[in-house]
Amino acid sequence: MDKTYERKLPVSSLTISRFVDNISSREEIDHAEYYLYKFRHSPNCWYLKDWTVHTWIRQCLKFGAQDKALYTLVNRVQYGIFPDNFTLNLLIDSFIKKENYKDALSVVFEIMMQEAFEVPSTQLLSLYILYHCLAKKTDLSWEEERNFGASLLLLGLKQENSVGLSSQLYGCALLGKVELQRGLRDVYHNMPLLWKPGYLDRALQVMEKVSASPEDLKLCGEALDVLDRVLRTLTSPANQAVEAQPQEGEDSQDTGNRIEQLDLEDPEESKLPQYLERFKDSHSKLKALGRVEAESLLSLTTQLVKAKLPACEAEDLALYEQNLQQWHLERVQLIQREQEMREKAKQKHQAWMAAKTAA
Repeated sequence: MDKTYERKLPVSSLTISRFVDNISSREEIDHAEYYLYKFRHSPNCWYLKDWTVHTWIRQCLKFGAQDKALYTLVNRVQYGIFPDNFTLNLLIDSFIKKENYKDALSVVFEIMMQEAFEVPSTQLLSLYILYHCLAKKTDLSWEEERNFGASLLLLGLKQENSVGLSSQLYGCALLGKVELQRGLRDVYHNMPLLWKPGYLDRALQVMEKVSASPEDLKLCGEALDVLDRVLRTLTSPANQAVEAQPQEGEDSQDTGNRIEQLDLEDPEESKLPQYLERFKDSHSKLKALGRVEAESLLSLTTQLVKAKLPACEAEDLALYEQNLQQWHLERVQLIQREQEMREKAKQKHQAWMAAKTAA
């Protein structure tokens, strides 16, 4: 491939696929990373095949280069690495087996950014990782609160059970905190979220929905406690004093966020006392109806994973086998096309040589 690039000739998707297929050591992973980058910035960048992306992640896992797999995923725009859910699940599973939840969480956040929570198995694994990390880490930066909140909200909308509803509540509570403390722009900027304010209101709507539902739905007490803490923190005199006092060295983005908040006809800050009363009322109703789940979200999610993941994995495996067959057919077609082009080029060269000899 070096000679091809030196001659400024295009490298085909089949060539880069063969190179990735033939990786046989950890050192060659680094070489392949370089060529993936080069291919991404070549005229043929749009033609990187799905099977090449899948094989790249598998080779990274095979030769102990999970860090490279994660790096190219995080920098997917530069490398063209946009894996399907089956491949993402393999990467997540490898991190879980090594108890590397930090990198597993990074994968979940990347899936959230791609809005790829469509497959049930990915939803279950992601929820497990999120709650495992939240159980271990309580002191979150505002960026982590936003990422956890967005992931939990998007996943919660996909699950029609107590874990899903509690995740919606938990996510909206974290996003509402960021909205009130940082401004709405820091919630939705470069995130797959609504631009509309009122995340705390949406959290309360989840509570009201469960309390009014005829179905036997429950909310986890852990998620309710998070919303309670957020509301009490935001309504505390100390927090209001900090918000009222401009911070030294405040940058233009923070100033813009504050102006954005002031431009609202009915800013969220003015609704906080009402939100706190709504929370107390809904919480009382939920307790009276016996709809507050005492178990932790990690425990509930673990039970959900054990109950549903085997069936989901069986479906994923069946779909993966179909994809393998489709990839094989595409590869055969590309090889045939490559052979035809080489034959035409050979004939053209022979005709040119014959003309040159005759002259």
